Amino acid sequence: MLVHVVMMKFADASDAAKAKLRLEELAGVVTEIRTMDCRLDELRTDVSWDLLLRTTHEDADDLRGYQAHPAHKEFGAWVRPLLTARAVVDYTG
Repeated sequence: MLVHVVMMKFADASDAAKAKLRLEELAGVVTEIRTMDCRLDELRTDVSWDLLLRTTHEDADDLRGYQAHPAHKEFGAWVRPLLTARAVVDYTG
């Protein structure tokens, strides 16, 4: 199983809640997502990120399928202008 972790910082932290809702909608649409966990930061410290996304996929091909899915591409086009930073870690777990 491949684990995909994404952290996002938003110019306006209130956009993180909207992004969380939109990401959670993807779980019902994109078949390559095995599991999804999406969390918002609660403490808002100087080193905090606003949103954490963790998805699991059967393998790297499924991750690529998720990333190429039209619903994911639509989300990316919406969220990209709202972000100040994004970090990604992919690992086998």
